[in-house]
Amino acid sequence: MAEHRCRSRSQPGAGRSQGAEVAGPVIHTYRAAEPGLFVNSYLVEGESGVVVVDTSLLASDIEALRARVRALNKPLRAIVVTHAHPDHFNGVAGLVRDGEVPVYAAASVARMITEIAEAKRAQWGPVYGQEWPTETYYPNMLLADRDQVRFDDLAFTVRELGPAESHADSYLVLTAGGFGSVAFTGDLAFHGTHPYTADGHLGDWLAALDVLAGELAEVRRLYPGHGDPAGPGLLAEQRRYLLYYREVIARLADGQSQLSDAARTELDLAMQAFLPGAPLAWMIGLGADAVAAELAGTDAGASAAASRARPGS
Repeated sequence: MAEHRCRSRSQPGAGRSQGAEVAGPVIHTYRAAEPGLFVNSYLVEGESGVVVVDTSLLASDIEALRARVRALNKPLRAIVVTHAHPDHFNGVAGLVRDGEVPVYAAASVARMITEIAEAKRAQWGPVYGQEWPTETYYPNMLLADRDQVRFDDLAFTVRELGPAESHADSYLVLTAGGFGSVAFTGDLAFHGTHPYTADGHLGDWLAALDVLAGELAEVRRLYPGHGDPAGPGLLAEQRRYLLYYREVIARLADGQSQLSDAARTELDLAMQAFLPGAPLAWMIGLGADAVAAELAGTDAGASAAASRARPGS
């Protein structure tokens, strides 16, 4: 599990975390292990309590995250979910077992979770067995774009972006006293891992990154859903990756809505050369047909990608 004093700390649980010293409230990172897609959950420790941002995918990681919250010896004040993928919302039900708290999400994110949660359980429950949570606790505090919620010294402002990496994305800006701002960016920018692209909104995602580059230019630190915290330059890195990914798919698809097996292999080699040694390389091919379909102006590839979608999506 890592911690950062905005100060930060990390300390291993079922997964891994890291941290670096800055000044302000403490941001602890719980990182799931590989079966849980290395997803980050953030425990923001203020003077009188803890706010959790995103909540992990699988039962073992969720239980480890719950133990980390209890170990801080401060009450859980709230949970915030950045977007509608199960690796970010599956753990809410486990965390509220020790007492119900407000669960915040942008309104579009909450609606999408309600739409997909049972279908995801039907799809992945038989695969993961007891590791897949048996229930979903839905957001009960819906936020409009630019709404702010405050917990004593911690103030979170939500930005609702619509489709980007997922069907409904948002990010949060945290301000605390005189310590400046940091942002929790969900999966809008992956750091050091191959990203998920199978929801088929690559054009919207690139447009959202352009917006974020302006809005977050002065934010000191970004806390992504996957990978280590970084500066705002992370957004440009993600944009470069997606542009190259789209360029390679456009060439290989040649106007078709799906890639051949040979083209998929070539894409995989190209992107692994672009980001050598990065984890989650299986996601390269997973989203290829969705992007090809988007480029071709059809939904055939998106439907094919959805049938293969990762458990966290």
